[in-house]
Amino acid sequence: MKTCRRVTDTALARRLSGPLRLLLAVSLSFVLGGCVSSTVKSTSVPALEGPIHTVPEDELLDVAVAIFDPGLDVADEDERIYPEVRRAEARYIPKLLAEVLQNSGAWGAVRVVPDDERISDLMVSGTILHSDGETLRLQVIARDSRDYVWLDKEYEAVASRYAYDAKTRSQYDPFQAIYHAIANDLVRRFDELPAVARREIRTVSELLFAQSFSTEAFEGYLDRTRKGKLLVVRLPAEGDPMLDRVRRLRERDHVFVDTLQEYYSGFSDDMYGPYQEWRKLSYEEVIAYQELKRESTRQLIAGGAAILAGIAAAGSGDGSTRAAGNVAIIGGGYLLKSGLESRAEAQIHVEALEEIGQSLEAEITPQVIELEDRTVMISGSVEDQYAQWREVLAEIYRNEIGDLLPPDAATEAQP
Repeated sequence: MKTCRRVTDTALARRLSGPLRLLLAVSLSFVLGGCVSSTVKSTSVPALEGPIHTVPEDELLDVAVAIFDPGLDVADEDERIYPEVRRAEARYIPKLLAEVLQNSGAWGAVRVVPDDERISDLMVSGTILHSDGETLRLQVIARDSRDYVWLDKEYEAVASRYAYDAKTRSQYDPFQAIYHAIANDLVRRFDELPAVARREIRTVSELLFAQSFSTEAFEGYLDRTRKGKLLVVRLPAEGDPMLDRVRRLRERDHVFVDTLQEYYSGFSDDMYGPYQEWRKLSYEEVIAYQELKRESTRQLIAGGAAILAGIAAAGSGDGSTRAAGNVAIIGGGYLLKSGLESRAEAQIHVEALEEIGQSLEAEITPQVIELEDRTVMISGSVEDQYAQWREVLAEIYRNEIGDLLPPDAATEAQP
């Protein structure tokens, strides 16, 4: 918070006519109006909610949080975006959200996944609409395996000025409020579902996974309503050997995706330090930029008004009024010059932000994950890696299912 001492030229004000006095008053109001400013000092973080009742194991839903869309194509024209930072945030934010969801105690396994194509009981995806260290705005969509939409909502939070202060920094992320709000909305939606709907979601997920490997073998188990939502129309026989093999494949898939969690955790750990520093500096630069931009606009408007008043007064027949008008012209010119200098200074802050974004990009390095039979380098191609893993699973399925088919059918099942 800052204040300014009011200073006026009473001699000038007394000598100007009514309209000119109004012009001068407008110019002064713009200048003096900028003498008070404020910054958000605290951000309320809602308490993390859990389910109303204890959830039986057969009703626990697994949640997948897909890597977010960085939002590079939906940004405002005047928004300063650093693509390298945004792409990193698109991996970092889902990990934070997944941790909060897991901490709520309402779900089964919560995993970060490369995209929203993976089959899961509940899929959460999102787009980063705005992120600059001061404000974070996300569009979040959540839908279950039946294709029912749980959430399609925009969330926004503003960081406290103390969020980046080493002396007062809390244990929370500066935008923890967003993650708690999303988690709480999902828990409330979960509580609204009857037990039979929760179990149906789990069954639909399993059958969709089975169909992804053999549409023919698992055809007819699922159908769609008039609104396009999936529902179970019949179930495979318990002990069906093909279903048993699909279940084992799904367990392997879970293990692989759990391995990917180590990558995302390592990525988040490596990113935390430089990213927090970037957000801290970005916050300071954004606040400074906004303040300078407001000050510049006020000075330009006030300067223009003062010059107009001065020109009008300079043409007056009264000598003292002409003198006062010359003073107003000089003062208005100074305000215009000061406003242009403020904008030039603001541009320096923009350039500083660009350098910060480049430095963060340099800090983020590829990760290596160890699989049982090989080592995989993760360098922005996690999606490709998971696609290759799905091909491996399909090959395993074809090899195993061959033992259950007649010789001719087994031959046809081979690639």
